[in-house]
Amino acid sequence: MKSSTKNQNWITKVLDPARLRQWLPGVLFILVGIFIKLVLNEAVEADALTTFTTNINKTSIQIPNFVFNTRFGLDLISGLCAGIGIYQILRGFKNKLTMIIAVMGILVVFGFLVWGASGTSLSFTGMLAVMVIRSVPITIGALAGILCERAGIINIAIEGMMIAGAFAGAVVGSIFNLWAGILAAIMIGALLALVHAVLSIKYKVDQIISGTMINIFSTGLTSYLYIKFLQDTENQWLNESGFFRPMPIPGLAKIPVIGPIFFDHNLYIYAMYILVAILTIALFKTKWGLRHRSVGEYPKAADTLGVNVFRTRYLACLLSGMVAGFAGSYFSLGSVGRFEQTMTAGRGFIALAAMIFGKWNPLGALQAGMLFGFAESLTTKLSLLNFPIPAEVLLMLPYIITIIVLAGVVGRSRGPAAAGSAYEKESL
Repeated sequence: MKSSTKNQNWITKVLDPARLRQWLPGVLFILVGIFIKLVLNEAVEADALTTFTTNINKTSIQIPNFVFNTRFGLDLISGLCAGIGIYQILRGFKNKLTMIIAVMGILVVFGFLVWGASGTSLSFTGMLAVMVIRSVPITIGALAGILCERAGIINIAIEGMMIAGAFAGAVVGSIFNLWAGILAAIMIGALLALVHAVLSIKYKVDQIISGTMINIFSTGLTSYLYIKFLQDTENQWLNESGFFRPMPIPGLAKIPVIGPIFFDHNLYIYAMYILVAILTIALFKTKWGLRHRSVGEYPKAADTLGVNVFRTRYLACLLSGMVAGFAGSYFSLGSVGRFEQTMTAGRGFIALAAMIFGKWNPLGALQAGMLFGFAESLTTKLSLLNFPIPAEVLLMLPYIITIIVLAGVVGRSRGPAAAGSAYEKESL
């Protein structure tokens, strides 16, 4: 009888939800370590070397390349993964589990890079520089979402505003100049944001439906205009805007490793840094930011204290649209120098995931944008290394990360309390 009771207690203890949440990640981490040890490690020669190059331009100080034995590197990564898993089972990382999962992701990625570059070299600095470049539209798009949602308006129309901005930037940039193209992209983003604001604030249309309508409209209209006019050989001059060239920051661009990664790009990268800094200060260090956030959290209380809720939300939408339009112009004016049909490729939706992952904070959005940018950069590098996984699967990587982020973070991150709720002013 006592033995039966002990067995029941043991089963109950094992199946306890809290213990399962602690043990399952640990078991997964250990399995990852075993996979790296038994699969990746055994697939390389014992004396194979992996080389990570660190210099991508000529600087006064050259950092030596990082060369090491491939199996040693994989053994080290495997041991770290297993060690983290054992600690998670025995003690648990508790509130730091999300950070540990991110660390595990980095270790796994690094393991695949070490394995893929076995017997050859990989420009790790170059990959990180590409990461910064690819993070630009995602980070700036996330800032557009933050501006709107912090004031209580959900803006899923970022994708539509970005594709419209890319189209307007390319056409106007081709007719006049690149700076005029940027201005046109900002204005078209503001126009679409005004439509979203009127529908959401004045007519109290469901904000998700309003945003979806703008996405469909923008994608359809730009695709039609592109096929109808820009593909015509007689109108090709309307789609030859060119793009902004890199402008190295004197002094900073010459810093070994760090300089080429962060300070040897075109104006869009520097604009991203500036926008993150400005928005962080404006939202959390100014009276405007306090009023802006109060409208997204407790609009009725803000109204009682004299804050004009409707005007604040209209302004938030307009600013969001302008930033989203600017983000869209990156594709045509900051990257390829022309417009291509559906060239944003869902980056607006990835930007929303980055906003959520960054917990509606500009600095968090920058970190999330870098994560997604790294995923895109990694996809490119792995395809160049003749990675055994098909290229089509590698191209799915950024979107898979988006799903993982939304599935793992949405339930734990709390957005502005009044986001998505239409405000009705009480009559006296």
